[in-house]
Amino acid sequence: MPLSREEPPKKPPLIGALLRVPAMAIHRKLIRDLRASGFEDLSPPHMAVIQYPGPDGLRPSALAERAAMSKQAMNQLLKTLEAMGYITRSAGPDESGGTVVHFTDRGRAAYQKMADILLDVEREWAQELGQKRFTELKTLLGDLWDTPLIR
Repeated sequence: MPLSREEPPKKPPLIGALLRVPAMAIHRKLIRDLRASGFEDLSPPHMAVIQYPGPDGLRPSALAERAAMSKQAMNQLLKTLEAMGYITRSAGPDESGGTVVHFTDRGRAAYQKMADILLDVEREWAQELGQKRFTELKTLLGDLWDTPLIR
């Protein structure tokens, strides 16, 4: 008797797709608009470092954990961003011998431009959904930030 595999539901999409598709659209818009604003050298992998809340004062290991990537991959991204003038790395404030990451002026400018782009996205989505529904969406997603799955 052949094994039967149950097909995953096609409609409506499961929560992973419902969150992933808008997130990917935001990433594409961020890169496109950043490049159009003079940050031509930024690419999608760099968002792992520059994303909210930014890298200022964090150790590379904390950034790697936040981005769900290896320390080696994060250090390569940091090396690239440092060479491009977005971040600096320096000795940590304590005597543990570790390094911390900080934005340069160029990095802060890119981060601010990202915030501006995201505010544009919020205005567009509020117009699309209506302000009340958009506010509810943000509230519900914010409520998930302190749940076991996110922590």
